[in-house]
Amino acid sequence: MTSASTREPAPPPTTRRTARLATLSPLLRLLILTQLAFNIGFFAVLPFLAEHLGRTVGMAGWLVGFVLGLRTFSQQGLFVVGGALADRYGIRPVVLSGCVLRVAGFAWLGFAERTWAVVGAVLLIGFAAALFSPAVESEVARQAVVWEESGGGDRTRVLALFTVAGQAGAFVGPLLGALLLAVDFRTACLAGAGVFVLVLAGHARLLPQRIPGRPQVRAGGGVRLVLRNRRFLALCCAYGAYLLAYNQLYLALPAEVERAAGSQAPLAWLFALSSLLVVTAQLPVTRWAGERLARRRSMLAGLVLIAIGFAVVGLARPAGWTGTGGLVPAAGFVVLLTLGQMLVAPVARAWVPDLAEEGRLGLYTGALSSVSGLIVLAGSSATGLLLDTGLPVAVPWLVLAAVPLMAVGVLPGRGR
Repeated sequence: MTSASTREPAPPPTTRRTARLATLSPLLRLLILTQLAFNIGFFAVLPFLAEHLGRTVGMAGWLVGFVLGLRTFSQQGLFVVGGALADRYGIRPVVLSGCVLRVAGFAWLGFAERTWAVVGAVLLIGFAAALFSPAVESEVARQAVVWEESGGGDRTRVLALFTVAGQAGAFVGPLLGALLLAVDFRTACLAGAGVFVLVLAGHARLLPQRIPGRPQVRAGGGVRLVLRNRRFLALCCAYGAYLLAYNQLYLALPAEVERAAGSQAPLAWLFALSSLLVVTAQLPVTRWAGERLARRRSMLAGLVLIAIGFAVVGLARPAGWTGTGGLVPAAGFVVLLTLGQMLVAPVARAWVPDLAEEGRLGLYTGALSSVSGLIVLAGSSATGLLLDTGLPVAVPWLVLAAVPLMAVGVLPGRGR
């Protein structure tokens, strides 16, 4: 990890091992399984939050969009704080603190009935992830570089395995949540809190007190380095556009499913479809892209696929199809968005260590998500308003299609 102004992402070593869980270090295995557990608890609740806020709490569409954006901002937007703390104090205290706050946030959300209480719970849930996620992600990236330098192969494959674990959790979580919603939303929230109680207990026992070779840095000065790093900020903007598009799984997609099917019952199955695609196809897609595409081209291809996914729904929307046929464009959107995600997300994370200064990987990992969170906060409120304003039915989806296309123009310069 060196100064970003001069270093290009390096090509992968010629000697390669397959990035499978059994071939990785015990620490990497723990961190990857952590991502699986995090997402089971998280996705048991989040896919159903918009409907709960609109139907049960009675929020207007723009306010639902704002709350969802606020959740993303309090999480992604504050990653820079969690990343800096992980650089300074190590990942153990940061991860454990985040787990405690996530338990409290889910329990509060289950009992929140007023807007201020919902906002408070959502902020707490988001800030919890702002602590543990950048700590985990930055250490996975650091350990992936170690794996690459020891002859393991392209670090992107380790990060792809991390993505697969997260999506396996995202596959199980909505199915668990759909079952628990047969009781009520509160039960789903308390079950999510229970998952994080187990994660907290497991990590208190298994997470090392100190990781050998992990540098610690003095506080201060890091933000100025980030703000001067133009190539890194370009990556942040492109990644933020992707994240705004991905956030539509929780805002635009539920509204489209409700329109086509008359309920949100098919939503859990569309989330399951997305997760199943990542679990089964992420590693082959990453291997294929690593052999044929530079990192910039991989992200470019992913953003274009995401744009096409929005356009599919936008172009089909005027026909007003309902029932099973009406869900086909939504399913096409989910498939294309997921394929785009598989090309964008692991590559962006793999790129960060080449752009970060020594000892600042946590800060840079957090800043990647913080800039993205600012974009999502602004974009989610605008999207909620866009969906509520009575524009021609194709317009909101076509506007959303333009966002990842614009992001193509700000991608960092060439290099692997």
